[in-house]
Amino acid sequence: MTLTRRLPTLAASFAALLVLSACGQAATGPSGSDESTTEPEGQGSSTAQSEAVEVDTLDPRLVLTYEGGVMTLDTGSGEVIDDAPLEGYLRVNQAGDGRHVLVTTTEGFRVYDTGLEAQEHGDHHHYYASDPRLTDLVLPADHGGHVVSHDGTTALFADGSGEVTLFDPAELTDGEPRTESWTAPEPHHGVAVPLSDDSMAVSVGNEEAATGAALIGPDGEEAAATDRCPGLHGEATAEDEAIVFGCEDGPVILRDGEFTKVDVEEDYARSGNLSGDHDSPIVLGDYKVDPDAELERPERIALIDTRDASLELVDLGASYSFRSIARGPEGEALVLTTDGSLRVIDEESGEEVRSIDVVEPWEEPVEWQQARPAIHVADGIAYVTEPASSQVHAVDLASGEVVRSYDLPHAPDEITSGTGFPAGAEEHGEHDHGEEHEDH
Repeated sequence: MTLTRRLPTLAASFAALLVLSACGQAATGPSGSDESTTEPEGQGSSTAQSEAVEVDTLDPRLVLTYEGGVMTLDTGSGEVIDDAPLEGYLRVNQAGDGRHVLVTTTEGFRVYDTGLEAQEHGDHHHYYASDPRLTDLVLPADHGGHVVSHDGTTALFADGSGEVTLFDPAELTDGEPRTESWTAPEPHHGVAVPLSDDSMAVSVGNEEAATGAALIGPDGEEAAATDRCPGLHGEATAEDEAIVFGCEDGPVILRDGEFTKVDVEEDYARSGNLSGDHDSPIVLGDYKVDPDAELERPERIALIDTRDASLELVDLGASYSFRSIARGPEGEALVLTTDGSLRVIDEESGEEVRSIDVVEPWEEPVEWQQARPAIHVADGIAYVTEPASSQVHAVDLASGEVVRSYDLPHAPDEITSGTGFPAGAEEHGEHDHGEEHEDH
């Protein structure tokens, strides 16, 4: 979605339902006078930006939340190089530029700078590193929810207002980015996906639940819609910009401008947590079948084929949680199960390629905010948290070996990373490991 122009006004037939506005504020640097975001009270302090130095390589920096703050682990040195206290329950998502992370707070999305940047110079890159820091910049949101980055645009969904904020994450380096916004007819726990042709896929719902999805075309008009997605939650983008939305009666796929319902055998079949890869037509999802369970602990995962709207189930023989799924560098499906193993599954055949022992056996807690092992992939390494031992384990997906374990000063909860490379950068492949979405 191009951000150098305003989003067009919606057609009259759709304008009664949707409100579209463009903020379009000029980008300003740290000393700019147009800064409209204020420092949240009582949420720690940011440090001054250190001078970036050129380095010979960029080791991923893991950004992890814990009860009381956010810490950053340098995977090269093995040291925690920043520890920023923050109040409240914290979520973290990659901003989309490879450098910044968005920390969800009560005020909105606070920008965290991991300090890594790869600058392209012809057929090669130069690498720069500075100290990581929690910045003063907050992108306001009423009950900030899902963050989705795609094709150079990041979309933030505010559950309390239904507002979608769109911006180019590359502008975060210079300060507050220019933004555009779109507002849903009714607030809901929703999601928005910006697409390369300037269209946008969005959830549709109300305060009770999301019930469907719509495609908003480049002209601002509704190009397609479906109401066949009760309890819509989560999304993942696959090959050819096919999008899968999770529903309570089988997923819905948006492909080539049309919505298609995936047929499932059960009346209740919920896939609310999804992980996609831009080079694969297959989306990995969870699969729950008990509508009355306080906490269902499923032992099957779904492989959703966006080419023919089919779904294959894979029995793991052990349960997993919403933070257990990810994709590997070759598109392989990764599932961290409660027996302590990381399952590597061929996404096309559904066959288990290998099982790697990583953490001690664990049980998913009833409350979704409670820490449990989580997985995040960066540069071909699967980083697995183990809150019980306050550790992160690095699994080389090529060899199938745990190559390093890091000790942390706090029990980790959520995990993401900064690599210096934006999604799709050539040296790091075209893979999108998807967003982890809370199941609540």
